[in-house]
Amino acid sequence: MSQGKLFLLDGHALVYRAHYAFITRPLINSKGLNTSAINGFIRTLWDIIQNEKPTHLAVAFDLHGPTFRHEFFQEYKANREAQPEDITKAFPWIEKVVRAFNIPVITKESFEADDVIGTIAKQAARENFKVFMVTPDKDYGQLVEENIFMYKPSRQGNGVDILGPKEITEVWGIERVDQVIDMLGLQGDAVDNIPGIPGVGEKTAAKLLKEFGTLELILENAEKIPGKLKDKILENKHLAVLSKRLATIDINVPITFDEKAYRIENFDKEQLTELFRELEFRSLAITILGKSQENTLFSFDDEKTELNVKEKPIAETYKIADHDIKNTTHEYQLVQSDQEIQTLIDLLEKTEIISFDTETTGIDANQAELVGLSFSIEAFKAYYIPISADQNIALNQVHRFKSILENKNKKFIGQNIKYDMLMMKWYGINMPTPYFDTMIAHYLLEPDQRHKLDYLSEAYLNYKMVPIEDLIGKKGVTQGTMRHVALDVIKEYAGEDADVTLQLNHILSKDIEKENLRTLIDTMELPLITVLRDIEYEGVRIDPDFLRNYSKVLEEQIRTSEKAIYEKCGTRFNIASPKQVGEVLFDKLKIPYRWKKTGSNQYSTDDEKLTELSEEFEVVHDIQEYRKLAKLKSTYVDSLPLMINPKTGRIHSSFNQARAATGRLSSENPNLQNIPIKNEAGREIRKAFIPRNENHIIVSADYSQIELRLIAEISKEEAMLEAFIKNQDIHRATAAKVYGVAYDDVSSDQRRNAKTVNFSILYGAGATNISRQLNISRNEAKDLIDNYFNQYKGLRNYMSQSVEMARTNGYVETYMGRKRALRDINSKNSLIRSNAERIAINTPIQGTAADLIKLAMIKIHSRLLQEGLQSKMILQVHDELVFDVLKSEKEQVSELVLYEMKHAIPNLKVPIEVGLGSGDNWLEAH
Repeated sequence: MSQGKLFLLDGHALVYRAHYAFITRPLINSKGLNTSAINGFIRTLWDIIQNEKPTHLAVAFDLHGPTFRHEFFQEYKANREAQPEDITKAFPWIEKVVRAFNIPVITKESFEADDVIGTIAKQAARENFKVFMVTPDKDYGQLVEENIFMYKPSRQGNGVDILGPKEITEVWGIERVDQVIDMLGLQGDAVDNIPGIPGVGEKTAAKLLKEFGTLELILENAEKIPGKLKDKILENKHLAVLSKRLATIDINVPITFDEKAYRIENFDKEQLTELFRELEFRSLAITILGKSQENTLFSFDDEKTELNVKEKPIAETYKIADHDIKNTTHEYQLVQSDQEIQTLIDLLEKTEIISFDTETTGIDANQAELVGLSFSIEAFKAYYIPISADQNIALNQVHRFKSILENKNKKFIGQNIKYDMLMMKWYGINMPTPYFDTMIAHYLLEPDQRHKLDYLSEAYLNYKMVPIEDLIGKKGVTQGTMRHVALDVIKEYAGEDADVTLQLNHILSKDIEKENLRTLIDTMELPLITVLRDIEYEGVRIDPDFLRNYSKVLEEQIRTSEKAIYEKCGTRFNIASPKQVGEVLFDKLKIPYRWKKTGSNQYSTDDEKLTELSEEFEVVHDIQEYRKLAKLKSTYVDSLPLMINPKTGRIHSSFNQARAATGRLSSENPNLQNIPIKNEAGREIRKAFIPRNENHIIVSADYSQIELRLIAEISKEEAMLEAFIKNQDIHRATAAKVYGVAYDDVSSDQRRNAKTVNFSILYGAGATNISRQLNISRNEAKDLIDNYFNQYKGLRNYMSQSVEMARTNGYVETYMGRKRALRDINSKNSLIRSNAERIAINTPIQGTAADLIKLAMIKIHSRLLQEGLQSKMILQVHDELVFDVLKSEKEQVSELVLYEMKHAIPNLKVPIEVGLGSGDNWLEAH
């Protein structure tokens, strides 16, 4: 007989989930505190107490500092971004609230919350408790058993998933729960930087486990595995073993389940009342403490507190949309016969505005196959045409719509229509520049928000779309594809996509007009879609042999570095262990340690601290170089060959047009912006990017000091403009003014200092930051900044005017009219307000640089086509464009590229300079 229901909450995971649920419209109280995470966490906790009636409950949190896993793998979770400041501030409040509920908070030094929860869960289950682990983290699946369940609250508060052993095995596509850690050992976990075996994904891992049973047996029988997979496993056995060890939740933490301490007791009403008053949680106070609190406790009037949650877009709160496909009258037609198809074509021929969408077998348009086409030309009506799996038949089916889809007089609209246009290109259809893209439009209107179709539908139409998981299952090895969905089901789903997009077009078009963004979207963002489609289609050739050889070179350098470090330290130790590095450096070698130790009383050996010591102690520099080489090899050199498209033999990076709030493009698979270029070892990777054949070369064109030139233009700073117009070295010219010396008499140190200030001022760096960068005193740094602004008064005026305009208008804009809302610019919290002020200063500069290169790309792409050239634009990285150029076209292309990049924005006073190079690979060209 069960002793009760124990709920164990993964505090960190739930706090992060709550914070990001409100990320685009955070809840800010009158004191300037972002209360999103606190509010969301309390609601989750209260829902569990009210709906699940637990008898026992506890909340586990991670402690700051390294865990036992860092001792044997330094890079564990190293890829995670720093914890948002708002979350850091939320944790003390959340802990106070939890304690006011008389709920125990459980932590343990050197262990993570999942270790603590795993240990308590196993102990409680042995005492016949039913245990529910409240977390969105899938790794908890390894703990599930007969009386231990995963309890996953949904993102928008409309239900939960409770997973027992059966559900866990289905989600992971395995036969036994204990195989979860084997799966993680094989495939790794990118979120926690657990490497796994490169090239082994969920499906491969599940297949191997089905055949061999455990990771250990897979490694033992690796020689029996056919093809390249065998080589991958044999070469990376150590990574698999390491990854399984990292992924295994420790269920032997020295902590004991105290049945009495975990009992649900009456909460401290007085303490909760005071906390809710301070946090300004009126509706929560009424919900939890009763209606009597409404008038006696709360009398605040801040413009952005919990009180106005209802004023935010629906998808930003926990409210569920009122309408869906089941209660909305609609007509989505299945079009299959020749006559039905011809009737639809005739209808489309007469129609000007057409909403278009594709259904495919995957998210990579360069490898996926078409499953169907959908069109909508009237609200609540749509047409779906299924496409054959036989690609010859499919080609004929699609080409029946060629005259429609290639018609430049048609006004095509879509949601992320670049994907659909790229799919069509693989089927021989070149769609024209689209008339409207709802994702791009919303990005221009709200660059800091989400832009997915389901979110836009709920936010603007109060309509909840059919989740794709309802058709093909949840993400994981058991997830199917759209190819296997019944026609009557996929018809509804696909028709809904096209229909909702059409309806959103009407709303977002008006908003674009209202915000004076029509010129920006028509002349820049929509034409850019066609450019990016063609870049992604073309791809770039990679030399895998070079990367394999370079991997061996790096491996040798790593071994040499390791040996040198051992000799200098006089002992062998695990250089990947922060704990052991700290002990060797600060205990054995007696290097002075000037900082506080971590929470677990260990030395901190992060890169920032080691950098401060590296000039004085050579071995510290050696350790930093070792870390860089190890990361370079695993993250880039060994990973890039795995991204080569087997169909084309090239890498096809996907460019994100609606992600960076400044307007900058980003890319993924691979992330080109992250390829290191600041050190020789990192730059070598560019050698792997080569032209398509021996008749071509790589040409690179890179804007020179573009952000400094643009700030001179936008701020109208005459002294800076004069230096650029005279083609002077801007950093030398700055140093001459700041230090009061002649241009030709500037020393290298003075130029270096001026360069640091030039680039740092844009990003709000103060005296403390600059003193650290230049290794000078804070007073010296302050004098340097003061002298800088005394010489560049126009720059100082621009910065103050930008902030004031943002305060007045609530947004800033680029030279070309791109806007970015700054909702925190008038916050009473100085830290939040300061961050908004920095954004107000640098967004117009970064955004104008983004606009400049986008316009250049559009003009270059157009001329390459108009002039009938075979050369192609293949990459865009930061301020650089890369081309695969036919050797006989090199001179013509070079002139074309230089001209269009320099004149992308006409009539600028500041001269725009572009560096251009060529070679047999990207490194030679850059």
